[in-house]
Amino acid sequence: MSGPRNRQEQLDRRAFLKASGLVSLGLGLGSFSIGRASANDRINIGLIGCNGMGYRNLLSMLDAPGTRCIALCDVDQGVLEKRVQGLTELNGHAPRTYVDYRELLDDRDVDAVIIGTPDHWHCLQMIDACDAGKDVYVEKPLANSIEECRRMVAAQEYHGRVVQVGQWQRSGPHWSEAIDLVSSGELGALRTVKVWAYVNRAEVIQVRPDEPIPAGVDYDMWLGPAPARPFNRHRFHVNFRWFWDYAGGLMTDWGVHLIDIALWGTGAQYPNRVMSSGGKFADPGSAMETPDTQQAIYEYDDFTMIWEHAVGIGLGPFQRSHGIAFIGNNGTLVVDRAGWEIYPESSSTRGGESSYRMTAHPPRRARPEARGLNQHTANFVDCMRTRSKPNCDVASGNLAAINAHLGNIALRTGDTLEWDSVKYRFRGNRQANDFLKPDYRRPWRLPG
Repeated sequence: MSGPRNRQEQLDRRAFLKASGLVSLGLGLGSFSIGRASANDRINIGLIGCNGMGYRNLLSMLDAPGTRCIALCDVDQGVLEKRVQGLTELNGHAPRTYVDYRELLDDRDVDAVIIGTPDHWHCLQMIDACDAGKDVYVEKPLANSIEECRRMVAAQEYHGRVVQVGQWQRSGPHWSEAIDLVSSGELGALRTVKVWAYVNRAEVIQVRPDEPIPAGVDYDMWLGPAPARPFNRHRFHVNFRWFWDYAGGLMTDWGVHLIDIALWGTGAQYPNRVMSSGGKFADPGSAMETPDTQQAIYEYDDFTMIWEHAVGIGLGPFQRSHGIAFIGNNGTLVVDRAGWEIYPESSSTRGGESSYRMTAHPPRRARPEARGLNQHTANFVDCMRTRSKPNCDVASGNLAAINAHLGNIALRTGDTLEWDSVKYRFRGNRQANDFLKPDYRRPWRLPG
């Protein structure tokens, strides 16, 4: 695959498939190749990364008829044993277990994989899964760098696999209703889109000393392509998201969810310019590397997008912890996971009376039964059977991730950056361009 095992064999295989036309025909790529699946086929799922959101994704996917989990992979034996027990009790059979994800991908009985690992692993595992003939549900953000995102898009296009990115708001009914209203033009010309996440449940972590690797943890495999570091519990499991080696902080954690909605509603892709400021203001001495407070301004052709986040504070704009506000000449639509609401602009007449610039709409609450995650995983399963494009395909995940990374790079350089969306590079800023591509730890190699 893409690490210590011989990747040349796969390159030779790819060349053979391309030359023989097998790729375009969907042949020889696994049990759920293009045009083969039917509504009655059972889909065998493998989960890579069994802690946290990975396991939630799996349980949600198992609600879809005709699905079963047959394989689990995790570098933490304690997590692996816990999930085996839970799934055995749930399904009456124990899944196969792996520590090395490549061995799971070699399992020909696995039709699709869920990638629930830390962000720095997404690229290698998604591309290797596509190369192994698996369909893929990959957690957000798509990847931990812009170049990785680019190569993941190319891999999906080359192999023709169904790839769903875990930005599950794309499948929630009230989100699509809000987008329809924004697209209708009722708000008038959009001037600004505000996007925010104030996350009070995320604690500011304190510095703690490095420690021995816990028993049952394959820490070298957990690091994978990331730089070699001593084991520290704060950099492991949930808190990995606060360290640049593995993730991009709240910007890429919550940001991709919400920025995705902003891009969906406006039809925008990449900004012309981006600037950002912030830092560790809640506790400058915390162990976090990523900022606990951040603002970013994105300039698109005819509107601006403003991102802001805070760790440890739960009250944001419009009295909401998170959301997207589409601000137009006629009114503002605010949407979050609870629903959406419109705040119309008013105009004064010559007689002194006020009138609203747009038709009133009652607030829309999200239906409890319409859980976006369940609908998102169900959409993935359906697309596997129909070979259709999923609600959040890799191209959509790519746009959200790149926009989030652009904001983080602007913060880390301290510069106002100009983005060339054709060359996938910053104009005239070598320091910013150095952030585009990760330096993989040997013997791991960036695929592509």
